Parts: sequence; C-alpha cells; structure tokens
Amino acid sequence: MYEILDIDHWNRKQIYHFFKGFDEPYFGVTVDVDVTKAYANAKDIQTSFFLYYLHKSLKAVNGIQPFLYRIDHDNVLIYKEVHASATVNREDGTFGFSYMPFDSDYRVFEKNALMEIDRIRSTDDLFPAYNGADVVHFSALPWLKFTSLSHARILGKSAGEPKISFGKVTNENGVMTMPCSVHVHHGLMDGKDVGHYFELFQQLLDEL
Repeated sequence: MYEILDIDHWNRKQIYHFFKGFDEPYFGVTVDVDVTKAYANAKDIQTSFFLYYLHKSLKAVNGIQPFLYRIDHDNVLIYKEVHASATVNREDGTFGFSYMPFDSDYRVFEKNALMEIDRIRSTDDLFPAYNGADVVHFSALPWLKFTSLSHARILGKSAGEPKISFGKVTNENGVMTMPCSVHVHHGLMDGKDVGHYFELFQQLLDEL
C-alpha cells in the first residue's frame, strides 16, 4: 500500500531533483548505539539478539516518514510501512536475501523471520519470492567493529531503499555498544532524518 507524493508541492522539490540526477545520490554515517539494555532484554525473553535489534531498527524506520519514500520512475511513493530484507548466512559460507514482513508485535515478527531464515538455509536461492522496493536492506557484520562502511550498488538505478548495517558488539566497563551504519538517498531525506532515526532507535533499544 502506498500513496504518490505530490512532488510539485513538496518543499524538497528542488533538492530532490538535484540529487536524483547524481550517479551516487546516497550518503551515509556510522554511529555507535548502546545495546546494553537490549542485549539483556533479548536474553531475558530468550530470543535472538539479531532479530531483537533488527525489529527495533525496523520499528524506528517505520516511525520516520522519509524512510518510507521510494522512487518509481517520475514518482515518489510513500509506503504505509516497509519491511526487512536482511542477508542470512548459510553454513557453506554463502548467503541469501530475505523478506521479513514488519509487525509491531515482536513475537509475530520473530515467528515469520525464523521461518524465512529456515527457508534460506534449506535452499540455495539468492532472492526471496517477493523482492519489492518497500524494504530496507539490512546486513550484519558481527566480526567487525567498523567505523565506516560502503556498499556495492548499481549506480543510478536505486529506488532509494535505505541500507542499514550492524557490526560487532563490544563491552567496555559494562557498557555494550554496536556500530550501526545508515546509508540513505539524499534526494529523499537529509541528515536530520537520519538523526531522528538514531534517536528513535536508541529509545527503542532502551525499552524494557
């Protein structure tokens, strides 16, 4: 479900058209988030920490309208909600792209995500059956405490899907932090929107 944005009356019209013509219209930042409470909460409810913080991230994304914008030819679409397309590893060292539908109820999201993980690990399919633009591209690099990140992309052919990546969790004096990299299309949003994402994501990570 989506609506079509009225670009002619959008206050970012000129900014959108300016960046839309770039070969590389994305910008990105990497921020350390505090996952001390989130890690403990995931253990308390006996769930995957990855799925737990993925759900919090997806919930934050769905709470910030510019993260719901996508480019479709000459239109900008506003999706009602977006979902997760996360990479899932396999024992043979390969991976597959997933489709994990968002649900505000964590246990519903978890159930569907676990089914999708099982599907990927039991096949050699690279892509899921549904592969639309109403997703955020997620990935995790739990082996690396990175401070920046770049992505492989086909320049000039993106619908503007955000790309969010998570790194290695480290513990210093009882405070657990994890790097989070966010890359977004500058024609669709600005730095303040990414700032709002990190603010909301941190609030959700700190929830009981």
